Amino acid sequence: MVPIPLQAAVEFAHSPLLTFIIGLIIVVALLVWLDLPAFIGLIISAFLVGVVNTIFVADFTAADAGSQVATAFGNGMAGIGIPILMAAVIGKGMLESGAAQRIVRGFQNVLGEGNSDVALLGSSSVLAIPVFFDSVFYLMAPLARSMRARVGRDYTLFIVVVGAGAATTHVFVPPTPGPLAVADQVGSNLGTTILVGLAVAIPAAIVSGIVYGRWINSRLDIPLRDTMATSTEELQEVADRSTSELPGVLESLAPILLAVVLIASSTAVNTFQEVVPALASLQPVTDFLGNKNVALTIAALAAAYTFYRYEAMTQSEWSDELTEALRSGGNIAAITAAGGAFGALLAASGIGDYLAGALQEVGIGLLVTAWLIAAIVRIAQGSATAAMLTAAGIMAPLTGQLTVHPAYLVMVIGAGGNIFSWFNDSGFWLVSEIGGLTKRETLQTWTALTTIISVTGLITVLILSTVLPLA
Repeated sequence: MVPIPLQAAVEFAHSPLLTFIIGLIIVVALLVWLDLPAFIGLIISAFLVGVVNTIFVADFTAADAGSQVATAFGNGMAGIGIPILMAAVIGKGMLESGAAQRIVRGFQNVLGEGNSDVALLGSSSVLAIPVFFDSVFYLMAPLARSMRARVGRDYTLFIVVVGAGAATTHVFVPPTPGPLAVADQVGSNLGTTILVGLAVAIPAAIVSGIVYGRWINSRLDIPLRDTMATSTEELQEVADRSTSELPGVLESLAPILLAVVLIASSTAVNTFQEVVPALASLQPVTDFLGNKNVALTIAALAAAYTFYRYEAMTQSEWSDELTEALRSGGNIAAITAAGGAFGALLAASGIGDYLAGALQEVGIGLLVTAWLIAAIVRIAQGSATAAMLTAAGIMAPLTGQLTVHPAYLVMVIGAGGNIFSWFNDSGFWLVSEIGGLTKRETLQTWTALTTIISVTGLITVLILSTVLPLA
């Protein structure tokens, strides 16, 4: 008979948990201790996790260790390649033409300089209802940078509120894809889910964005750095221009409005065409124009045109400037896709199913169990969407045991899936590279705020479901 401690050791040695621990050590060693460039460190980490998978994962071969990294990287580039390249053009065009600065001054005229963070938080929160998180961050990051150039301080706060607003809405409020898919799986009414989502999202956004943002801003001063092919000197020069030298408000807003309206049109038609059958005739058009690749390309053209109009350049110089922006965007896209590849190779170890299965037997309430499953899967494999769908699939058969409305289950799954974004999440690298943050600064801002959103969301749901079960 095998002694229990020895048996436990053998089971651990053959569990995906060991792969996860090895992968964690590898990525920290390469990115933090050796300080390799992010792309190289992430790709090497992904390859090495693949090698570990050949030892512990059945039917995972040495050839898979290389090919699956390439496939995951390619899938990542397919999802974010064009949007990030177009975002680079949007960023450069809006920042250097003065469009972003014009929008910032409009915020300050309405709310006052002291409420700049509230303006950015509200804008990113609203934009993220019909638009993917990454698209919102592409559009709002230039405004955060311009706001910093305008007021001369508080970049930490501005980047936190932009991230908090977009991330909070993204996981709580349909029709964003994550909560929409979870609501469908657990059988939650869409209208109720939206209302409950707003009730959970608002306090989570305030706590993670305003409260935490102001707290960390008083302790961490992140400087403006050259990123997205725009230097801090150029930003400052634009910030010093008089308003009469800047584009008009409508022209300045055009890239953001175009992207949001086009993407939102596709979301609206696909969501409501069963209720309004006439919308089906618009679907071919909205599916094309509302595709984020197409919508952001159109937005980039608008930003580039304004850039050309408000900068004294020849057409050749203008083209060279846009090419420089695309070079910067290519580097960011490569790093972001590499982070996704590292997460995908961890997921290939089976860590998500392993952890979810282990937690199913934990004797705690259904809402907390769902949150834990989503949270641990998210930390282990990086993808918020995968964590949410994994938890939804496990919890869906148990919804009949709920004593509260299923919308609350959707919320705790979204909260858990948002927790602790780190090196294996492509979103971590997107925020780091587009925002011009170091890895440590990204952990202190982005990773912290995603965790605060998660915990605040859980607490809010537990309180609301007790006071107003809606069952």
